[in-house]
Amino acid sequence: MEAELRSQPQTWATAADLREEQSLLPAAGERIAVVGCGTSWFMAQSYAALRESAGHGVTDAFAASEAFVDRGAFLARNYGAVVAITRSGTTTEVLELLDAMRTSGNSARTIGIVGDPETPLVDLVDTAIRLPFADEQSVVQTRFATTALALIRASLGHDLSPAIDQAAAAIEEELDDELIAAEQYAFLGAGWTVGLAHEAALKMREASQSWTESYPAKEYRHGPIAIAAPGRVTWMLGEAPAGLAGDLAVTGARFEDRPIDGMADLVRAQRVALARARRAGLDPDSPRNLTRSVILPS
Repeated sequence: MEAELRSQPQTWATAADLREEQSLLPAAGERIAVVGCGTSWFMAQSYAALRESAGHGVTDAFAASEAFVDRGAFLARNYGAVVAITRSGTTTEVLELLDAMRTSGNSARTIGIVGDPETPLVDLVDTAIRLPFADEQSVVQTRFATTALALIRASLGHDLSPAIDQAAAAIEEELDDELIAAEQYAFLGAGWTVGLAHEAALKMREASQSWTESYPAKEYRHGPIAIAAPGRVTWMLGEAPAGLAGDLAVTGARFEDRPIDGMADLVRAQRVALARARRAGLDPDSPRNLTRSVILPS
């Protein structure tokens, strides 16, 4: 996990230069859906928010298991393309969705973003975007997800140089022990960083078995702030809503709010998750109850 985590500035830079692969993603104006499971679903959420807010067209994000292609509603949405994100290319729910699209008469073009190109996904999509340089050995996923998002952001015209520089700095900075030793974490996002907040919380749970929650930032004051207290952390990825810092100051919780790119801040959260895992004597490369890919019995 550490080696893969630390490689992210390099893999993002590589993805930013993949102009041909970026051109394979849906064009502006197409109505699309983006699907994935777990971490990939959270990247789908970020993709959807980025693409639609930029005016590139309706973009829906689904957990692959909830895309309800078999009930006809998916067809009725009239998508021009469906993008599936999967590190392993073997996740059952993603493969089932793609296979169901082929057999249901769905005319939407299918595009897969995959880490391992030698997998069943490649034969189920019309277009495969292969990112083998971002594939991983650790069960706890870090660089594939963010590299896929880097590719997506570059395709939308984002300059990733600031994010790459900030991530490189985040990898080398000394972590505050208070941040590592916290009792509880609530990760918050806004717009495209909501997906990153969900992903940060997942990393903390997967790697270190920590108590973590995640919310859209403006929803946090609608109940979840009740758990904020001394010894706990509320971590904002992206721009915080007005007044949130003051509301948190009253609770005594630590408010972590860096003015850096959300992906670079996610790298910081990954590092805290890794540090907590080590402190607890856990192996984030083989976490409890998890495997690299969820493959369900047929």
